[in-house]
Amino acid sequence: MAPPIVSVPVKKNQKPSLMLTLSATGLLIGGGIGAFWLLTQGQPFARDLLVGANIIPQDALLAVSLSTDPQQWQKLREFGTKETQAELEQNLLQLRDRFLTNNGYDFQKDIQPWVGEQVTIAILSPAANSPKPIATNVESNSTQQSIVMVMPVKNPEKAKTILAQPKTGKQSQWIDRTYQGFTIKQTDGQSGEKLSTTLLDGRFLVISDHPQATEKTIDAYRNKATLATSPGFADNFPKIANYQPFAQFYVNIPTAAKIAAAAPNRHLPAQVLAQLQNNQGLAGTLTLESEGIRLKGVSWLNPNSQRVLAVENKAGKMQNRVPAETLMMLSGGNLQRLWSDYVLTSQGNPLSPIAPEQLRGGVKSLTTLDLDRDLLSWMQGEFAVSVIPNTPKSGSTENFRAGLLFMVQTSDRPSAEKSLKQLDEVMKNQYQFQIQQTTVAGKPVVNWIGPFGTLTATHGWLDGDVAFLVVGAPITDKIVPKPNFTLATTLPFQQTVPAEPNPTNGQFFLDVEQTATNFPLPNLLPNQQTWLAITRSIGITTAVSDSRSNRYDIFLTLKKATASQGNNLNPVASPLPTGTPSVTKSP
Repeated sequence: MAPPIVSVPVKKNQKPSLMLTLSATGLLIGGGIGAFWLLTQGQPFARDLLVGANIIPQDALLAVSLSTDPQQWQKLREFGTKETQAELEQNLLQLRDRFLTNNGYDFQKDIQPWVGEQVTIAILSPAANSPKPIATNVESNSTQQSIVMVMPVKNPEKAKTILAQPKTGKQSQWIDRTYQGFTIKQTDGQSGEKLSTTLLDGRFLVISDHPQATEKTIDAYRNKATLATSPGFADNFPKIANYQPFAQFYVNIPTAAKIAAAAPNRHLPAQVLAQLQNNQGLAGTLTLESEGIRLKGVSWLNPNSQRVLAVENKAGKMQNRVPAETLMMLSGGNLQRLWSDYVLTSQGNPLSPIAPEQLRGGVKSLTTLDLDRDLLSWMQGEFAVSVIPNTPKSGSTENFRAGLLFMVQTSDRPSAEKSLKQLDEVMKNQYQFQIQQTTVAGKPVVNWIGPFGTLTATHGWLDGDVAFLVVGAPITDKIVPKPNFTLATTLPFQQTVPAEPNPTNGQFFLDVEQTATNFPLPNLLPNQQTWLAITRSIGITTAVSDSRSNRYDIFLTLKKATASQGNNLNPVASPLPTGTPSVTKSP
Protein backbone atom coordinates (compact mmCIF):
# COMPACT_ATOMS: atom_id res chain seq x y z
CA MET A 1 0.00 0.00 0.00
CA ALA A 2 1.39 3.21 -0.90
CA PRO A 3 1.55 5.44 2.10
CA PRO A 4 -0.51 8.61 2.29
CA ILE A 5 1.53 11.67 1.46
CA VAL A 6 2.22 14.64 3.62
CA SER A 7 2.65 17.74 1.51
CA VAL A 8 6.07 19.35 1.85
CA PRO A 9 6.70 22.97 0.86
CA VAL A 10 9.30 23.50 -1.83
CA LYS A 11 11.31 26.67 -2.01
CA LYS A 12 11.09 28.77 -5.12
CA ASN A 13 13.34 27.58 -7.95
CA GLN A 14 14.21 24.56 -5.89
CA LYS A 15 14.08 21.15 -7.53
CA PRO A 16 11.89 18.68 -5.60
CA SER A 17 13.97 15.97 -3.99
CA LEU A 18 13.80 12.23 -4.53
CA MET A 19 11.79 11.80 -1.33
CA LEU A 20 9.16 14.34 -2.38
CA THR A 21 8.95 12.93 -5.87
CA LEU A 22 8.61 9.36 -4.64
CA SER A 23 6.01 10.43 -2.11
CA ALA A 24 3.89 12.22 -4.68
CA THR A 25 4.26 9.31 -7.07
CA GLY A 26 3.28 6.91 -4.30
CA LEU A 27 0.09 8.90 -3.81
CA LEU A 28 -0.70 8.65 -7.50
CA ILE A 29 -0.06 4.92 -7.50
CA GLY A 30 -2.36 4.17 -4.64
CA GLY A 31 -4.69 7.08 -3.99
CA GLY A 32 -3.80 6.04 -0.47
CA ILE A 33 -2.31 2.75 -1.31
CA GLY A 34 -0.23 0.94 -3.90
CA ALA A 35 0.35 -2.73 -6.44
CA PHE A 36 -1.91 -4.52 -9.41
CA TRP A 37 -3.35 -6.35 -12.56
CA LEU A 38 -3.10 -9.69 -14.38
CA LEU A 39 -2.98 -11.84 -17.42
CA THR A 40 -1.62 -12.42 -20.82
CA GLN A 41 0.22 -15.42 -22.19
CA GLY A 42 3.01 -16.01 -24.64
CA GLN A 43 5.23 -13.30 -26.10
CA PRO A 44 4.46 -9.84 -24.69
CA PHE A 45 3.04 -7.26 -27.08
CA ALA A 46 3.78 -3.56 -26.62
CA ARG A 47 0.39 -3.06 -24.97
CA ASP A 48 1.36 -5.65 -22.33
CA LEU A 49 4.25 -3.48 -21.14
CA LEU A 50 4.41 -0.16 -19.35
CA VAL A 51 3.94 2.76 -21.77
CA GLY A 52 7.41 4.01 -22.70
CA ALA A 53 9.12 0.80 -21.56
CA ASN A 54 11.03 0.77 -24.87
CA ILE A 55 12.27 4.33 -24.24
CA ILE A 56 13.00 4.72 -20.52
CA PRO A 57 16.63 3.83 -19.61
CA GLN A 58 17.15 0.40 -18.15
CA ASP A 59 18.57 1.61 -14.84
CA ALA A 60 15.66 3.96 -14.05
CA LEU A 61 14.79 3.91 -10.39
CA LEU A 62 11.03 4.17 -10.79
CA ALA A 63 8.44 4.47 -13.55
CA VAL A 64 4.75 5.32 -13.13
CA SER A 65 2.22 5.28 -15.95
CA LEU A 66 -1.04 7.21 -15.51
CA SER A 67 -4.27 7.27 -17.47
CA THR A 68 -5.19 10.37 -19.46
CA ASP A 69 -8.88 9.42 -19.49
CA PRO A 70 -10.92 12.11 -17.66
CA GLN A 71 -13.58 9.52 -16.82
CA GLN A 72 -11.07 7.46 -14.86
CA TRP A 73 -10.01 10.49 -12.83
CA GLN A 74 -13.64 11.34 -12.20
CA LYS A 75 -14.16 7.78 -10.99
CA LEU A 76 -11.27 8.19 -8.55
CA ARG A 77 -12.96 11.35 -7.34
CA GLU A 78 -15.99 9.30 -6.25
CA PHE A 79 -14.02 7.78 -3.38
CA GLY A 80 -12.85 9.33 -0.16
CA THR A 81 -13.63 12.30 2.03
CA LYS A 82 -13.13 16.02 1.75
CA GLU A 83 -9.80 15.68 3.57
CA THR A 84 -8.38 12.89 1.39
CA GLN A 85 -9.52 14.58 -1.83
CA ALA A 86 -8.01 17.88 -0.76
CA GLU A 87 -4.69 16.20 0.04
CA LEU A 88 -4.69 14.42 -3.30
CA GLU A 89 -5.44 17.60 -5.21
CA GLN A 90 -2.82 19.59 -3.35
CA ASN A 91 -0.14 17.15 -4.48
CA LEU A 92 -1.45 16.97 -8.04
CA LEU A 93 -1.62 20.72 -8.44
CA GLN A 94 1.96 21.01 -7.24
CA LEU A 95 2.98 18.41 -9.80
CA ARG A 96 0.97 19.95 -12.62
CA ASP A 97 2.76 23.25 -12.53
CA ARG A 98 6.24 21.83 -12.89
CA PHE A 99 6.31 20.74 -16.54
CA LEU A 100 3.32 22.48 -18.09
CA THR A 101 1.89 25.52 -16.32
CA ASN A 102 5.28 27.04 -15.53
CA ASN A 103 6.22 26.69 -19.18
CA GLY A 104 3.06 28.19 -20.61
CA TYR A 105 1.10 25.00 -21.36
CA ASP A 106 -2.43 24.00 -20.48
CA PHE A 107 -3.08 20.26 -20.53
CA GLN A 108 -6.63 20.33 -21.86
CA LYS A 109 -5.92 22.84 -24.61
CA ASP A 110 -2.33 22.03 -25.59
CA ILE A 111 -1.79 18.35 -24.74
CA GLN A 112 -5.03 16.38 -24.55
CA PRO A 113 -5.93 16.78 -28.27
CA TRP A 114 -2.97 14.63 -29.33
CA VAL A 115 -1.79 12.58 -26.33
CA GLY A 116 -2.34 8.81 -26.00
CA GLU A 117 -4.26 6.86 -23.37
CA GLN A 118 -1.44 6.95 -20.80
CA VAL A 119 1.68 8.92 -20.01
CA THR A 120 4.65 7.64 -18.05
CA ILE A 121 6.83 9.46 -15.54
CA ALA A 122 10.23 7.95 -14.73
CA ILE A 123 12.88 8.85 -12.19
CA LEU A 124 16.29 8.13 -13.65
CA SER A 125 19.12 6.83 -11.54
CA PRO A 126 21.83 9.35 -10.60
CA ALA A 127 24.93 9.57 -12.72
CA ALA A 128 27.39 6.86 -11.70
CA ASN A 129 30.22 9.35 -11.36
CA SER A 130 28.20 11.90 -9.44
CA PRO A 131 30.27 13.20 -6.51
CA LYS A 132 27.20 14.50 -4.71
CA PRO A 133 25.02 12.44 -2.38
CA ILE A 134 21.41 11.65 -3.16
CA ALA A 135 19.01 14.13 -1.67
CA THR A 136 16.47 12.72 0.74
CA ASN A 137 14.68 15.90 1.73
CA VAL A 138 13.57 19.10 0.07
CA GLU A 139 16.13 21.23 1.85
CA SER A 140 18.98 19.75 -0.16
CA ASN A 141 20.08 21.03 -3.53
CA SER A 142 22.39 18.12 -4.20
CA THR A 143 19.86 15.82 -5.75
CA GLN A 144 21.16 14.30 -8.96
CA GLN A 145 18.26 12.17 -10.15
CA SER A 146 16.36 13.49 -13.15
CA ILE A 147 12.78 12.98 -14.23
CA VAL A 148 11.59 11.99 -17.69
CA MET A 149 8.03 11.98 -18.97
CA VAL A 150 7.02 9.91 -22.01
CA MET A 151 3.85 11.01 -23.81
CA PRO A 152 2.59 8.80 -26.67
CA VAL A 153 1.36 10.76 -29.70
CA LYS A 154 -1.98 9.52 -31.05
CA ASN A 155 -2.56 12.50 -33.35
CA PRO A 156 0.76 13.47 -35.00
CA GLU A 157 -0.66 16.39 -37.00
CA LYS A 158 -2.10 18.16 -33.95
CA ALA A 159 1.06 17.44 -32.00
CA LYS A 160 3.27 18.95 -34.70
CA THR A 161 1.09 22.05 -34.88
CA ILE A 162 1.26 22.68 -31.16
CA LEU A 163 4.91 21.75 -30.71
CA ALA A 164 6.18 23.61 -33.76
CA GLN A 165 5.91 26.89 -31.87
CA PRO A 166 6.67 26.13 -28.22
CA LYS A 167 5.35 28.62 -25.73
CA THR A 168 7.61 30.82 -23.72
CA GLY A 169 7.54 30.19 -20.00
CA LYS A 170 8.51 32.47 -17.21
CA GLN A 171 12.00 33.95 -17.58
CA SER A 172 13.10 31.56 -20.34
CA GLN A 173 13.29 31.05 -24.11
CA TRP A 174 13.39 27.85 -26.19
CA ILE A 175 16.51 26.93 -28.17
CA ASP A 176 17.06 24.05 -30.64
CA ARG A 177 19.95 21.62 -30.90
CA THR A 178 20.55 18.17 -32.39
CA TYR A 179 21.69 14.99 -30.66
CA GLN A 180 22.09 11.60 -32.37
CA GLY A 181 19.91 12.81 -35.21
CA PHE A 182 17.05 13.96 -32.96
CA THR A 183 16.05 17.59 -32.54
CA ILE A 184 15.97 18.69 -28.93
CA LYS A 185 14.16 21.81 -27.78
CA GLN A 186 15.20 23.15 -24.41
CA THR A 187 14.71 26.22 -22.31
CA ASP A 188 17.62 28.55 -21.69
CA GLY A 189 16.54 29.72 -18.24
CA GLN A 190 19.37 31.00 -16.10
CA SER A 191 17.88 29.70 -12.87
CA GLY A 192 15.93 26.62 -11.89
CA GLU A 193 15.62 23.51 -14.02
CA LYS A 194 15.98 23.50 -17.79
CA LEU A 195 13.12 21.80 -19.55
CA SER A 196 14.15 19.64 -22.49
CA THR A 197 11.93 17.91 -25.08
CA THR A 198 12.33 15.71 -28.14
CA LEU A 199 10.04 13.74 -30.44
CA LEU A 200 11.17 10.15 -31.02
CA ASP A 201 10.22 8.88 -34.46
CA GLY A 202 7.09 11.01 -34.40
CA ARG A 203 5.47 8.64 -31.89
CA PHE A 204 6.64 9.65 -28.42
CA LEU A 205 7.22 13.09 -26.96
CA VAL A 206 9.89 12.94 -24.27
CA ILE A 207 10.08 15.73 -21.71
CA SER A 208 12.77 15.91 -19.05
CA ASP A 209 13.97 18.34 -16.43
CA HIS A 210 17.58 18.21 -17.61
CA PRO A 211 19.18 18.13 -21.11
CA GLN A 212 21.47 15.24 -20.15
CA ALA A 213 18.44 13.17 -19.13
CA THR A 214 17.03 13.64 -22.61
CA GLU A 215 20.32 12.51 -24.14
CA LYS A 216 20.42 9.49 -21.85
CA THR A 217 16.89 8.56 -22.95
CA ILE A 218 17.78 8.90 -26.64
CA ASP A 219 20.84 6.68 -26.11
CA ALA A 220 18.72 4.04 -24.36
CA TYR A 221 16.14 4.13 -27.15
CA ARG A 222 18.72 3.79 -29.92
CA ASN A 223 20.76 1.10 -28.14
CA LYS A 224 17.71 -0.82 -26.88
CA ALA A 225 19.02 -0.50 -23.31
CA THR A 226 15.56 0.22 -21.91
CA LEU A 227 13.15 -1.16 -19.32
CA ALA A 228 11.76 -3.48 -21.96
CA THR A 229 15.14 -5.24 -22.14
CA SER A 230 15.97 -5.13 -18.41
CA PRO A 231 16.25 -8.52 -16.66
CA GLY A 232 12.87 -10.18 -16.18
CA PHE A 233 10.79 -7.15 -17.17
CA ALA A 234 9.28 -8.47 -20.41
CA ASP A 235 8.66 -11.88 -18.82
CA ASN A 236 6.90 -10.63 -15.71
CA PHE A 237 5.13 -7.37 -16.52
CA PRO A 238 2.61 -9.07 -18.85
CA LYS A 239 1.42 -11.14 -15.87
CA ILE A 240 -0.25 -8.05 -14.44
CA ALA A 241 -1.11 -6.23 -17.67
CA ASN A 242 -4.63 -4.87 -18.20
CA TYR A 243 -6.39 -3.29 -21.16
CA GLN A 244 -7.23 0.10 -19.61
CA PRO A 245 -5.47 0.52 -16.27
CA PHE A 246 -5.67 3.64 -14.17
CA ALA A 247 -2.01 3.40 -13.25
CA GLN A 248 0.97 1.07 -13.60
CA PHE A 249 4.38 1.17 -11.99
CA TYR A 250 7.81 -0.43 -11.89
CA VAL A 251 10.49 -0.22 -9.19
CA ASN A 252 14.11 -1.15 -9.90
CA ILE A 253 15.06 -2.78 -6.60
CA PRO A 254 18.88 -2.95 -7.07
CA THR A 255 18.99 0.73 -8.03
CA ALA A 256 16.74 1.66 -5.13
CA ALA A 257 19.00 -0.30 -2.76
CA LYS A 258 22.10 1.55 -3.97
CA ILE A 259 20.42 4.91 -3.51
CA ALA A 260 19.25 3.93 -0.02
CA ALA A 261 22.79 2.88 0.83
CA ALA A 262 24.16 6.25 -0.33
CA ALA A 263 21.58 8.30 1.56
CA PRO A 264 22.97 10.28 4.51
CA ASN A 265 22.42 8.55 7.86
CA ARG A 266 20.77 5.56 6.17
CA HIS A 267 23.67 3.26 5.40
CA LEU A 268 22.64 -0.34 4.86
CA PRO A 269 24.94 -3.18 5.92
CA ALA A 270 26.74 -5.06 3.16
CA GLN A 271 24.80 -8.26 3.84
CA VAL A 272 21.50 -6.41 3.42
CA LEU A 273 22.61 -4.94 0.10
CA ALA A 274 23.68 -8.40 -1.02
CA GLN A 275 20.22 -9.77 -0.26
CA LEU A 276 18.50 -6.89 -2.05
CA GLN A 277 20.64 -7.53 -5.10
CA ASN A 278 18.92 -10.93 -5.35
CA ASN A 279 15.71 -9.07 -6.17
CA GLN A 280 15.30 -7.36 -9.52
CA GLY A 281 11.92 -5.72 -9.92
CA LEU A 282 8.50 -4.92 -8.51
CA ALA A 283 5.69 -3.99 -10.89
CA GLY A 284 1.98 -3.49 -10.64
CA THR A 285 -1.25 -2.31 -12.19
CA LEU A 286 -4.01 -0.39 -10.49
CA THR A 287 -7.62 -0.37 -11.70
CA LEU A 288 -10.68 1.45 -10.42
CA GLU A 289 -13.82 -0.57 -9.79
CA SER A 290 -17.29 0.37 -8.58
CA GLU A 291 -16.56 -0.53 -4.96
CA GLY A 292 -12.89 0.32 -4.67
CA ILE A 293 -9.36 -0.03 -6.00
CA ARG A 294 -7.77 -3.24 -7.24
CA LEU A 295 -4.02 -3.68 -7.40
CA LYS A 296 -2.27 -6.60 -9.02
CA GLY A 297 1.47 -6.93 -8.72
CA VAL A 298 4.45 -9.11 -9.41
CA SER A 299 7.98 -9.17 -8.02
CA TRP A 300 10.87 -11.13 -9.45
CA LEU A 301 14.39 -12.14 -8.61
CA ASN A 302 17.55 -11.20 -10.45
CA PRO A 303 18.09 -13.84 -13.17
CA ASN A 304 21.69 -14.20 -11.95
CA SER A 305 20.69 -14.77 -8.33
CA GLN A 306 21.45 -18.12 -6.75
CA ARG A 307 18.26 -17.89 -4.73
CA VAL A 308 15.12 -19.65 -5.97
CA LEU A 309 11.56 -19.69 -4.65
CA ALA A 310 9.72 -22.82 -3.57
CA VAL A 311 6.54 -23.11 -5.64
CA GLU A 312 4.35 -24.21 -2.75
CA ASN A 313 0.83 -22.74 -2.86
CA LYS A 314 -1.09 -24.69 -0.23
CA ALA A 315 -3.14 -22.04 1.59
CA GLY A 316 -6.80 -21.08 1.18
CA LYS A 317 -8.65 -23.21 3.77
CA MET A 318 -8.33 -21.38 7.06
CA GLN A 319 -11.13 -18.91 6.28
CA ASN A 320 -13.45 -21.94 6.42
CA ARG A 321 -12.51 -22.58 10.08
CA VAL A 322 -13.17 -19.15 11.61
CA PRO A 323 -16.58 -17.59 12.31
CA ALA A 324 -18.31 -15.01 10.14
CA GLU A 325 -17.69 -12.19 12.64
CA THR A 326 -13.89 -12.53 12.37
CA LEU A 327 -12.35 -9.05 12.13
CA MET A 328 -8.94 -10.00 10.78
CA MET A 329 -7.33 -13.10 9.31
CA LEU A 330 -3.80 -13.59 8.00
CA SER A 331 -2.99 -17.00 6.52
CA GLY A 332 0.02 -18.61 4.89
CA GLY A 333 1.01 -21.92 3.37
CA ASN A 334 4.06 -22.97 5.40
CA LEU A 335 5.11 -21.19 8.60
CA GLN A 336 8.49 -22.92 8.80
CA ARG A 337 9.39 -21.79 5.27
CA LEU A 338 8.09 -18.27 5.92
CA TRP A 339 10.38 -18.05 8.94
CA SER A 340 13.36 -19.33 6.94
CA ASP A 341 12.78 -16.68 4.27
CA TYR A 342 12.47 -14.00 6.95
CA VAL A 343 15.74 -15.06 8.55
CA LEU A 344 17.45 -15.00 5.15
CA THR A 345 16.40 -11.43 4.39
CA SER A 346 16.42 -9.97 7.92
CA GLN A 347 19.68 -10.97 9.55
CA GLY A 348 21.74 -7.83 9.99
CA ASN A 349 19.01 -5.64 8.53
CA PRO A 350 18.37 -2.64 10.82
CA LEU A 351 15.05 -2.01 9.05
CA SER A 352 13.57 -5.39 10.01
CA PRO A 353 10.70 -5.21 12.54
CA ILE A 354 12.50 -7.62 14.84
CA ALA A 355 15.87 -9.36 14.57
CA PRO A 356 15.60 -13.18 14.20
CA GLU A 357 18.03 -13.77 17.04
CA GLN A 358 16.08 -11.43 19.27
CA LEU A 359 12.87 -13.36 18.62
CA ARG A 360 14.59 -16.70 19.17
CA GLY A 361 16.04 -15.41 22.43
CA GLY A 362 12.68 -14.10 23.57
CA VAL A 363 10.94 -17.43 22.96
CA LYS A 364 13.73 -19.27 24.78
CA SER A 365 13.59 -16.93 27.74
CA LEU A 366 9.80 -17.02 28.11
CA THR A 367 9.12 -20.70 27.39
CA THR A 368 12.51 -22.53 27.58
CA LEU A 369 11.67 -23.90 24.11
CA ASP A 370 13.87 -23.64 21.03
CA LEU A 371 11.87 -21.75 18.38
CA ASP A 372 13.28 -23.68 15.40
CA ARG A 373 13.64 -27.16 16.89
CA ASP A 374 10.67 -27.39 19.29
CA LEU A 375 8.05 -25.30 17.50
CA LEU A 376 8.62 -24.47 13.84
CA SER A 377 9.88 -27.95 12.99
CA TRP A 378 6.28 -29.28 13.01
CA MET A 379 4.63 -26.17 11.55
CA GLN A 380 5.03 -26.94 7.84
CA GLY A 381 1.34 -26.76 6.89
CA GLU A 382 -1.11 -23.91 6.42
CA PHE A 383 -1.38 -21.46 9.32
CA ALA A 384 -3.52 -18.48 10.25
CA VAL A 385 -3.66 -15.70 12.82
CA SER A 386 -7.13 -14.25 13.41
CA VAL A 387 -8.83 -11.70 15.65
CA ILE A 388 -12.33 -12.72 16.73
CA PRO A 389 -14.55 -10.38 18.78
CA ASN A 390 -15.94 -11.59 22.09
CA THR A 391 -19.66 -11.70 22.85
CA PRO A 392 -19.67 -12.04 26.64
CA LYS A 393 -22.62 -13.71 28.28
CA SER A 394 -25.00 -11.66 30.41
CA GLY A 395 -23.44 -10.79 33.75
CA SER A 396 -19.98 -11.88 32.63
CA THR A 397 -16.94 -10.02 33.94
CA GLU A 398 -14.57 -11.12 31.17
CA ASN A 399 -11.60 -8.83 30.68
CA PHE A 400 -11.00 -9.29 26.95
CA ARG A 401 -12.96 -7.79 24.07
CA ALA A 402 -11.45 -10.14 21.47
CA GLY A 403 -9.55 -13.35 21.20
CA LEU A 404 -6.36 -13.90 19.22
CA LEU A 405 -6.54 -17.26 17.46
CA PHE A 406 -3.52 -19.08 16.04
CA MET A 407 -4.08 -22.23 13.94
CA VAL A 408 -1.52 -24.39 12.17
CA GLN A 409 -1.74 -27.63 10.25
CA THR A 410 0.99 -29.81 11.69
CA SER A 411 3.21 -32.16 9.77
CA ASP A 412 4.12 -34.11 12.96
CA ARG A 413 1.38 -34.33 15.62
CA PRO A 414 3.44 -36.30 18.18
CA SER A 415 6.13 -33.61 18.16
CA ALA A 416 3.47 -30.93 18.40
CA GLU A 417 1.84 -32.61 21.39
CA LYS A 418 5.20 -32.92 23.11
CA SER A 419 5.91 -29.21 22.64
CA LEU A 420 2.43 -28.20 23.85
CA LYS A 421 2.87 -30.35 26.97
CA GLN A 422 6.18 -28.60 27.62
CA LEU A 423 4.41 -25.27 27.31
CA ASP A 424 1.81 -26.40 29.83
CA GLU A 425 4.57 -27.26 32.29
CA VAL A 426 6.26 -23.89 31.82
CA MET A 427 2.98 -22.01 32.40
CA LYS A 428 2.31 -24.08 35.52
CA ASN A 429 5.75 -24.03 37.11
CA GLN A 430 7.19 -20.71 35.98
CA TYR A 431 4.08 -18.52 35.87
CA GLN A 432 1.81 -20.28 38.38
CA PHE A 433 -1.03 -20.86 35.91
CA GLN A 434 -3.56 -23.59 36.56
CA ILE A 435 -3.62 -26.18 33.75
CA GLN A 436 -7.19 -27.39 33.29
CA GLN A 437 -8.19 -30.36 31.13
CA THR A 438 -11.77 -29.87 29.88
CA THR A 439 -13.96 -30.20 26.79
CA VAL A 440 -15.71 -27.83 24.39
CA ALA A 441 -18.54 -29.35 22.33
CA GLY A 442 -17.17 -32.78 23.21
CA LYS A 443 -13.62 -31.97 22.07
CA PRO A 444 -10.76 -32.09 24.62
CA VAL A 445 -9.00 -28.77 25.23
CA VAL A 446 -6.50 -27.39 27.73
CA ASN A 447 -7.15 -24.09 29.54
CA TRP A 448 -4.53 -21.86 31.09
CA ILE A 449 -6.09 -20.11 34.07
CA GLY A 450 -4.17 -17.21 35.54
CA PRO A 451 -3.27 -16.72 39.21
CA PHE A 452 -6.37 -14.55 39.71
CA GLY A 453 -8.72 -17.11 38.17
CA THR A 454 -8.93 -15.54 34.70
CA LEU A 455 -9.07 -17.85 31.69
CA THR A 456 -6.14 -16.57 29.65
CA ALA A 457 -5.56 -19.14 26.92
CA THR A 458 -6.88 -22.39 25.47
CA HIS A 459 -5.28 -24.90 23.11
CA GLY A 460 -6.51 -28.05 21.40
CA TRP A 461 -6.99 -29.75 18.05
CA LEU A 462 -9.29 -29.33 15.03
CA ASP A 463 -9.85 -32.11 12.48
CA GLY A 464 -7.02 -34.22 13.84
CA ASP A 465 -4.01 -32.32 12.48
CA VAL A 466 -4.80 -28.63 13.03
CA ALA A 467 -3.55 -27.30 16.35
CA PHE A 468 -5.07 -24.11 17.75
CA LEU A 469 -4.20 -21.66 20.51
CA VAL A 470 -6.62 -18.97 21.72
CA VAL A 471 -5.24 -16.07 23.77
CA GLY A 472 -7.44 -13.44 25.39
CA ALA A 473 -11.22 -13.69 25.19
CA PRO A 474 -12.65 -17.24 25.50
CA ILE A 475 -13.83 -17.66 21.91
CA THR A 476 -13.07 -21.39 21.59
CA ASP A 477 -16.79 -22.16 21.33
CA LYS A 478 -16.84 -20.09 18.13
CA ILE A 479 -14.48 -22.51 16.35
CA VAL A 480 -15.36 -25.79 18.11
CA PRO A 481 -17.34 -27.31 16.55
CA LYS A 482 -16.75 -25.85 13.10
CA PRO A 483 -19.08 -22.84 12.72
CA ASN A 484 -22.02 -23.06 10.32
CA PHE A 485 -21.38 -19.55 9.06
CA THR A 486 -17.70 -19.00 8.42
CA LEU A 487 -15.70 -16.00 7.30
CA ALA A 488 -15.49 -17.52 3.82
CA THR A 489 -19.30 -17.35 3.46
CA THR A 490 -19.59 -13.62 4.22
CA LEU A 491 -20.07 -10.99 1.52
CA PRO A 492 -17.31 -8.69 2.86
CA PHE A 493 -14.76 -11.52 2.55
CA GLN A 494 -16.00 -12.67 -0.86
CA GLN A 495 -16.13 -9.13 -2.24
CA THR A 496 -12.80 -8.02 -0.79
CA VAL A 497 -10.32 -10.92 -0.84
CA PRO A 498 -9.25 -11.57 -4.47
CA ALA A 499 -10.10 -15.02 -5.85
CA GLU A 500 -6.90 -14.97 -7.90
CA PRO A 501 -4.18 -16.10 -7.94
CA ASN A 502 -5.40 -19.62 -7.29
CA PRO A 503 -3.92 -21.78 -5.80
CA THR A 504 -2.56 -19.37 -3.21
CA ASN A 505 0.13 -19.38 -0.56
CA GLY A 506 -1.45 -16.72 1.62
CA GLN A 507 -4.44 -14.43 2.19
CA PHE A 508 -5.24 -11.42 4.34
CA PHE A 509 -8.59 -9.92 5.33
CA LEU A 510 -9.24 -6.91 7.54
CA ASP A 511 -12.65 -5.42 8.33
CA VAL A 512 -11.33 -1.89 8.74
CA GLU A 513 -14.63 -0.31 9.75
CA GLN A 514 -15.37 -2.70 12.60
CA THR A 515 -11.78 -3.00 13.77
CA ALA A 516 -11.03 0.73 13.80
CA THR A 517 -14.32 1.44 15.56
CA ASN A 518 -13.85 -1.08 18.37
CA PHE A 519 -10.10 -1.50 18.78
CA PRO A 520 -7.10 0.84 18.74
CA LEU A 521 -4.84 0.16 15.76
CA PRO A 522 -1.07 0.74 15.82
CA ASN A 523 0.00 3.88 14.00
CA LEU A 524 1.95 2.55 11.03
CA LEU A 525 1.40 5.24 8.35
CA PRO A 526 1.41 9.04 8.16
CA ASN A 527 -2.15 10.43 8.40
CA GLN A 528 -3.32 6.88 9.08
CA GLN A 529 -6.68 7.83 10.55
CA THR A 530 -7.55 9.97 7.53
CA TRP A 531 -7.00 7.06 5.15
CA LEU A 532 -8.62 4.45 7.40
CA ALA A 533 -11.71 6.65 7.50
CA ILE A 534 -12.39 6.02 3.79
CA THR A 535 -11.58 2.28 3.81
CA ARG A 536 -14.18 -0.41 4.50
CA SER A 537 -12.04 -3.52 4.17
CA ILE A 538 -8.75 -4.79 2.77
CA GLY A 539 -8.14 -8.12 1.04
CA ILE A 540 -4.88 -9.62 -0.22
CA THR A 541 -4.11 -12.90 -2.01
CA THR A 542 -0.55 -13.99 -2.82
CA ALA A 543 1.08 -16.88 -4.65
CA VAL A 544 4.48 -18.05 -5.80
CA SER A 545 4.17 -17.72 -9.57
CA ASP A 546 7.30 -19.69 -10.39
CA SER A 547 10.77 -20.29 -8.98
CA ARG A 548 11.71 -16.64 -9.54
CA SER A 549 8.55 -14.58 -9.14
CA ASN A 550 5.68 -13.85 -6.74
CA ARG A 551 2.19 -12.55 -7.48
CA TYR A 552 0.13 -10.25 -5.28
CA ASP A 553 -3.51 -9.20 -5.64
CA ILE A 554 -4.94 -6.49 -3.39
CA PHE A 555 -8.42 -5.02 -3.20
CA LEU A 556 -9.53 -2.06 -1.11
CA THR A 557 -13.26 -1.49 -0.67
CA LEU A 558 -13.68 2.25 -0.21
CA LYS A 559 -16.38 4.60 0.95
CA LYS A 560 -17.95 6.86 -1.64
CA ALA A 561 -17.62 10.62 -1.36
CA THR A 562 -20.86 12.49 -0.81
CA ALA A 563 -22.03 15.10 -3.28
CA SER A 564 -21.28 17.86 -0.80
CA GLN A 565 -17.71 16.61 -0.36
CA GLY A 566 -17.14 16.60 -4.09
CA ASN A 567 -18.56 20.07 -4.49
CA ASN A 568 -16.12 21.46 -1.96
CA LEU A 569 -13.30 20.99 -4.46
CA ASN A 570 -12.65 23.80 -6.90
CA PRO A 571 -13.41 22.40 -10.38
CA VAL A 572 -11.36 25.13 -12.02
CA ALA A 573 -8.18 24.72 -10.02
CA SER A 574 -8.55 20.98 -9.62
CA PRO A 575 -6.78 18.61 -11.99
CA LEU A 576 -9.18 15.76 -11.24
CA PRO A 577 -12.44 16.83 -12.93
CA THR A 578 -10.69 17.24 -16.25
CA GLY A 579 -8.66 14.16 -15.65
CA THR A 580 -5.16 13.17 -15.96
CA PRO A 581 -4.02 16.54 -17.09
CA SER A 582 -2.70 17.80 -13.95
CA VAL A 583 -1.30 14.59 -12.84
CA THR A 584 0.31 13.29 -15.88
CA LYS A 585 2.16 16.36 -16.47
CA SER A 586 4.58 16.32 -13.71
CA PRO A 587 6.38 14.02 -11.38
